[in-house]
Amino acid sequence: MRILYGVQATGNGHISRARAMARAFEGLDVEIVWVFSGRERDQLFDMAPFGDFLHCRGLTFATEAGRIRYRKTLSQAGLWQFRRDVRTLPVRGFDLVVTDFEPVVARAGRRAGIPTIGIGHQYAFGGDTPTPAGHWLARRIMQAFAPVDRGIGLHWHPYGRHVLPPVLDLPPLDIQPQEHIVVYLPFEDARRVVDVLQQCPAQRFELFGPALPEAVSGNVHLHPARVAPFKQALASCSGVICNSGFELVSECLQWRKPVLTRPLRGQLEQLANAMALRELGYATVTAELTADSLAAWLARPNTAPTVHFPDVAGALARWLAGGARSEAASLQALLWGRTLSPQQNPCNALGKQPAMG
Repeated sequence: MRILYGVQATGNGHISRARAMARAFEGLDVEIVWVFSGRERDQLFDMAPFGDFLHCRGLTFATEAGRIRYRKTLSQAGLWQFRRDVRTLPVRGFDLVVTDFEPVVARAGRRAGIPTIGIGHQYAFGGDTPTPAGHWLARRIMQAFAPVDRGIGLHWHPYGRHVLPPVLDLPPLDIQPQEHIVVYLPFEDARRVVDVLQQCPAQRFELFGPALPEAVSGNVHLHPARVAPFKQALASCSGVICNSGFELVSECLQWRKPVLTRPLRGQLEQLANAMALRELGYATVTAELTADSLAAWLARPNTAPTVHFPDVAGALARWLAGGARSEAASLQALLWGRTLSPQQNPCNALGKQPAMG
């Protein structure tokens, strides 16, 4: 089985999920060729698990001050190069194309007539998934961005028969909490974030960001974004402040870390995530990170929800290596049966008993 696997590299969440899948494919009778797009190749880091991967420019969203800028996104899109990449991507000889919301691989696979499967958080939207009203343009973009023949969604709750629990990239670390708070707000102005954090001088913060230096500014310790140091700080922290991206919040839930989250303005996925987190009681949501909202969150006793996600990466890797022949609903019953109690699991309400094999 040869699989061409595309990953949207704009944010680190998709890459983190891909690392978990790369480990899960080890030992299986499958050859994976990885394709990354959405970020310059020299800005990618900790990419050893993917071997000699391919890279395309792809498509990405322009952001300023924590907000999506659609006009700037369109002006910087590079549509001619995008169409060229779709036409020239070497897809022949692959049995299956998989995309984690990566648009070049998705379109190239469908153009070549190869079965194309989407696996990612964006494919969970629709049906009963909490989604804010309006945002017509953002909805259309999400639907058309990386089209597939079959979509496998990932979410914190089984909102549809095609929706599985999160794929997690978590090393075996001691998760006993210490005193520091991890902060990861890559789309925010780092100087403004530091100013806000310094309004609570008794609390130590570990702030990570793509272009940050290794430095100390009062009670704020700054770090460049690197996988191993970040996961170590995450494992030992007493709480996390982040945007409402899917992967990091999922890791916080698995490690039972209280979360203060601010959805990226104008980003439908993050606004929907914030809605789901509120409804599920999984995090504290704030419209803006201010000294007041920060102090209020630090002052209340924050307890993380009790939730434990199974080995979704392993189940998906075996399913893909076997040709993805069965329907996603069989995976859903198995994996949510290992995540939720019988009372919590809506599969049971539908008359479907979760398989525990």
